Amino acid sequence: MPKSSRNTAIRERILEAFISSDAMISVAVVILGFLVGTVLILIVGRNPGGMYQAILQVVSGWDLRRGTQNMRYIGEWLVASMPLILCGFSMAFAARTGLFNIGAEGQYVAGITAAQFVAFYGPPVSVLHWVLAVLAALLAGAVWGGIVGFFKARFNVSEVVATIMMNYIAQYASRYLTMGIPGANTFQTPPFPRTVRLSSPFLESITNGSRLNYGLYLTIAAIFFFWIIMGKTRLGYSLRATGLNKDAAKYGGISVNASITCAMAISGAFAGLAGAIVSLGSFSAGRVLAVQDGYGFDGIAVALVGNSTAWGTALAGLLFGMLKSAQPLMQSRQIPKEITSIIMGLVVVFISLRAGVRIIVDWQMKEKARKGNISV
Repeated sequence: MPKSSRNTAIRERILEAFISSDAMISVAVVILGFLVGTVLILIVGRNPGGMYQAILQVVSGWDLRRGTQNMRYIGEWLVASMPLILCGFSMAFAARTGLFNIGAEGQYVAGITAAQFVAFYGPPVSVLHWVLAVLAALLAGAVWGGIVGFFKARFNVSEVVATIMMNYIAQYASRYLTMGIPGANTFQTPPFPRTVRLSSPFLESITNGSRLNYGLYLTIAAIFFFWIIMGKTRLGYSLRATGLNKDAAKYGGISVNASITCAMAISGAFAGLAGAIVSLGSFSAGRVLAVQDGYGFDGIAVALVGNSTAWGTALAGLLFGMLKSAQPLMQSRQIPKEITSIIMGLVVVFISLRAGVRIIVDWQMKEKARKGNISV
């Protein structure tokens, strides 16, 4: 084989391997997103170095302008990332079962509402109080997601339409119910009892008084739960088989209806946990929600970038949390904070183009193979 043909074949194999690697594509599109963001900053006449300095300050605490370090930035970065990771899991877990869960926002709101009610009506006993509130949030999110799963499995109702409608039901039901708590107004409730707060003196002390709380441990536990359940258990095999081919799964003895309902319930539980962590960890009083927080919708992007895997989604959540935390620091350096939103949007767009790129590459490979057979 001529050297030029051999080099061409090697390049084609490398390209094919790259396209088939979800992880490599995710890394590439993140880098491409940052490159486009850098160009946009140059276009508006600002120094791109300010963006990267802000990002460095978020992930390390170091302020290069003053030569000082403040660990509070790291703590706040993790606080911003935890609900993104959990809502990303809500989307990712369902996606592995062949479902598109747009209802993480409603399931998140259900978790907030349940946690706040237990905060005011649960037993004010240290540890027990917040444990019960977290469990209530998990259950509320699971029920909210499980309802959609049941209707999907039993009546083949589109989970996309059902979850969108459930988001609005959760929002307005939460507002109506929370305003019934004694002392609540149209904005917030009275302060939470201290026994229900997720505050961690240790985590606060090592991050210079940030809002980092016990939700960090709960999020880490959720990462391992997703990873073990989906990749190491019989239940996970059933869910993945259902997502790959429902007919084949049914033929193999798997209860497809049970898998769909279970997947949506577990997905809802992840979002419900996010609601509890935000409500009891970041705020000192309950909130009467007038608008949606948006974590559930951001979770869709996080899951897409993370390829709906446990560790990939966790890393994507940290990435998006980093960009959100860097916004005020970028503004202090005269860089529009909207740049980070543009980067996140571009990353999602580039990820969405992955399927199209694969189709083009596969077509080119088949055409070359066909021409090679004809010439022979």
